[in-house]
Amino acid sequence: MKILVVNAGSSSLKYQLFDMPTGNVLAKGNCERIGIDGLITHKCPGKEDYKTNADFPDHRAAIALVLQLLTDKEKGVIEGVSEIEAVGHRFAHGGEKLRASAVLGADEIKYLESIVGLNPLHGPPAISGFKACKEAIPNANHVGVFDTSYYSDMEEYAYIYPIPYELYEEYKIRRYGFHGTSHRFVAGEAAKLLKKADAKIITCHLGNGSSITATVNGKAIDTSMGFTPQDGVPMGTRSGAIDPTVVTYIQKVKGISAEEADKILNKESGLLGVSGVTSDCRDIREAAANGNKRAKLAMKILAHNIKKIIGSYVAEMNGVDALVFTAGIGENDRELRQEVCKDMSFLGIEIDEAYNQSCPRGEVADISQKGAKVKTFVIPTNEEYMIALDTQNLTK
Repeated sequence: MKILVVNAGSSSLKYQLFDMPTGNVLAKGNCERIGIDGLITHKCPGKEDYKTNADFPDHRAAIALVLQLLTDKEKGVIEGVSEIEAVGHRFAHGGEKLRASAVLGADEIKYLESIVGLNPLHGPPAISGFKACKEAIPNANHVGVFDTSYYSDMEEYAYIYPIPYELYEEYKIRRYGFHGTSHRFVAGEAAKLLKKADAKIITCHLGNGSSITATVNGKAIDTSMGFTPQDGVPMGTRSGAIDPTVVTYIQKVKGISAEEADKILNKESGLLGVSGVTSDCRDIREAAANGNKRAKLAMKILAHNIKKIIGSYVAEMNGVDALVFTAGIGENDRELRQEVCKDMSFLGIEIDEAYNQSCPRGEVADISQKGAKVKTFVIPTNEEYMIALDTQNLTK
């Protein structure tokens, strides 16, 4: 079964074509700068990479070019669009109704359009991407996979905020959580490595956007992101969790609107705001090594906040079997992993610092100290495969 996985952003459209159930990736690529001056990168194993400027004013034009490349005699891997039996679409937000991956019909899309207010950044392009694919591949099954669905089984006390309950009832203000597809994948892989289905696992998805999730017996019980992806640990440009009064205080002292305050906390804070250098961890590390005190402080704040959440989840789960690092920073920033795990031996978390520095990139690695009570893993995430797997199961 050939399944196309689509992840549509505001000005991008990433794709992978899977051969299921083997999970082999037949082709993958990315349409960038949609509506501006387009650029497409297309890769197929065993063939030369293809990269060129392209004219796609919208997602419809982008998906048309993707299908053209997939069926091209030289650059493609299939003879016709009819070979694509299903399309899996990544959605950041499924609201309260779409609590699991689902076949997308008129009712589901109508609901997703109704909750765009909860997800103004990612919702509209994901819906546009779906409509473009549905129009181009009408006979395929189209499945939505929602980052929030992994948290749909959390206890009410874990997702209800201590504000007037009517605000939840009327406006659905609650903790939703994000990056769920990534956390679900790496927690599942960690459970396999442990050979323990009921394992207590803490997964750290650390990138430009970062979140931490506690999983017990394959179910998420808590997560650091909240009503929006703004909550939790500091990120590239997001502040993460702060005293809520800071928001209104900033508005008062600067005389700015709610929208302007939101921009400060979402676009000008986090690693960028503290370091004053950039939002990119690699550049901040370099600046810190060259003596930039604010860059060094930014990384210390990040490690400190990650450590605090890990400790709270160990208390919440009454123990932990494995700690997992994943995503761009989690998989590649060896110094951060060391800083986070330092002085956590009381909890059973101890890493082999030498192997942490030398373990191969892009591969699963057990960086635990020999004899440590808790396993510490680096596991590359694979959200696209999880989307393909859900799509296959629902199509069957």
